[in-house]
Amino acid sequence: MMSTLSHPFSQGKPLFFFLMNQPQQLQVKQILVKPIQLADQVTKAADDASSFKQECAELKSKTEKLAGLLRQAARASSDLYERPTRRIIDDTEQVLEKALSLVLKCRANGLMKRVFTIIPAAAFRKMSSQLENSIGDVSWLLRVSASADDRDDEYLGLPPIAANEPILYLIWEQIAILYTGSLDDRADSAASLVSLARDNDRYGKLIIEEGGVGPLLKLVKEGKMEGQENAARAIGLLGRDPESVEHMILSGVCTVFAKILKEGPMKVQAVTAWAVSELAANYPKCQDLFAQHNIIRLLVSHLAFETIQEHSKYAITSNKATSIHAVVMASSNNSNVNNVKHVVDEDHESQIPHPMGTQTPNRMYNVVANTMAMKLPQKPSNNHVRSNSQGNVMQIHYQHQQNGSVSGANIRGRELEDPATKTYMKAMAARALWHLAKGNSAICRSITESRALLCFAVLLEKGTDEVQFNSAMALMEITAVAEQDTNLRRSAFKPNSHACKLVVDQLLKIIEKADSELLIPCVKAIGNLARTFRATETRMISPLVKLLDEREAEDSKEAAIALAKFACTDNYLHLDHSKAIISAGGAKHLVQLVYFGEQIVQHSALVLLCYIALHVPDSEELAKAEVLTVLEWASKQSHMTQVETVDPLLQEAKSRLELYQSRGSRGFH
Repeated sequence: MMSTLSHPFSQGKPLFFFLMNQPQQLQVKQILVKPIQLADQVTKAADDASSFKQECAELKSKTEKLAGLLRQAARASSDLYERPTRRIIDDTEQVLEKALSLVLKCRANGLMKRVFTIIPAAAFRKMSSQLENSIGDVSWLLRVSASADDRDDEYLGLPPIAANEPILYLIWEQIAILYTGSLDDRADSAASLVSLARDNDRYGKLIIEEGGVGPLLKLVKEGKMEGQENAARAIGLLGRDPESVEHMILSGVCTVFAKILKEGPMKVQAVTAWAVSELAANYPKCQDLFAQHNIIRLLVSHLAFETIQEHSKYAITSNKATSIHAVVMASSNNSNVNNVKHVVDEDHESQIPHPMGTQTPNRMYNVVANTMAMKLPQKPSNNHVRSNSQGNVMQIHYQHQQNGSVSGANIRGRELEDPATKTYMKAMAARALWHLAKGNSAICRSITESRALLCFAVLLEKGTDEVQFNSAMALMEITAVAEQDTNLRRSAFKPNSHACKLVVDQLLKIIEKADSELLIPCVKAIGNLARTFRATETRMISPLVKLLDEREAEDSKEAAIALAKFACTDNYLHLDHSKAIISAGGAKHLVQLVYFGEQIVQHSALVLLCYIALHVPDSEELAKAEVLTVLEWASKQSHMTQVETVDPLLQEAKSRLELYQSRGSRGFH
């Protein structure tokens, strides 16, 4: 029952983990050899005692009991849970060494030796107590390492050694149950580990150090739904720092999570998506590893399910002239139907599978379906293709859409899930994409080449609060990467892109309302896209300028930062945008913020005011607002000019204004 314990990382795990754990049975037997030998020596020495014979006899009795337990452990060494075994056997070995030293003193020969060998009576009582504790520890070890059937739901309690650190032994017990218990027991143990990991970071570290990741991942794969949820949640809670996440990555978490996101129950998939977001947030280096396991595509599939109703956007279509022969050859040369899709639609912008299932009837059926899809001049209004010959061909294009998902999650029957589960799934999929996209151009490109942007636009409008927030955060991170990546910005956020237009529309609606926690991520996203807007596209300026007027300091700060991206010199249309900001009344608001705003907003407001003054120095509005006087005052405030990039910009803006405007007599005093 317990043979798997000797190789907890051997299945599907990296080679060095396998090699590290391969000799466990031999190691456990080796560490048991010395204490067994010591126990025999104590027994023999007690028989030869010439003084304190009664006390030695008592020690001998307890040592023999302990030796019996040690021999039982040696016979079951392949079943022993190694982590507590090492701690307990090491402690037991030290106790036996002390017992041997004590008993040997009772073998003193000669009158003088006996006179000068003084043994306090308390020494025997203390040693007897320590042997009792060792007996209790080894007995607990045998019980905790036994199979669930052998234990018969016996209460394990805590071993005497646990007095110093009870949590460690509670963790040992739960991990042992994960290895040997029934699926229900393992689910309960995973829930216990969730509670421990949530309560204390140190407990989470102990769970990892004591070998809890392997059996948790196994439960994610093999358990009942409750057990899978608990185990996935535990994995997410354990990944609180880069070292812990890296350990889980090496233990195979990417493979397990990819399998769940493709085939698992939706409730488990939702928790798994949350766990992915936690691991990616705490260790960004794992982003690419998740992407390599197809997790981006799987998450977008969940995001698209029942979000985009236009199912034809998932169909296999192509604007290129692809021959039937090419499709047939691609199918015959590869046993995987997935590759048929990639041949036909290799460069298609949308590669997200249709969210209605993953099963395909057979290879020839798909060849015909793909061919029909290419030959059809347009999508029929009644959603099917009629055939004048055989009824089997009828509706083949539509049926292919409904029954075939080339590479995404298996979502057959998911329409029957309860609405709360569907909503939570979308929220967690968006959260995972948010953290996976952060700072990663390749993943952002993969996301934007799918229909994810369209999904985010829909969810921003119609999603629940959590879905909306996570979608807004995902867009904020994607646009932040696009701001720095010219190729991504030009491909994903083209001004004539339908998805881009919908995204911008939703971002602006939220900014105009300015009444939710979505405001700041949406403001940042619009600012990140500043270089993508045409000169005539000025509708985003006015809502941002309004946020400069008597708003929370954080709102005004982010609005000023976003507007600065429109007005900065690096933006090709800085002149047009600067004029639009002035026309929207931005100058007077910025003057107020520079003079009277909180320190966190003063700096951002000053930078924006400098850009506007630099580019439109002859503006009558700037003259009326006495911007030159404001800049003169700001240049004398050390806390405003201590940033290296601000002072040169401030001096240049002042110089430009001085060419066109005189210092007003109504300056700030």
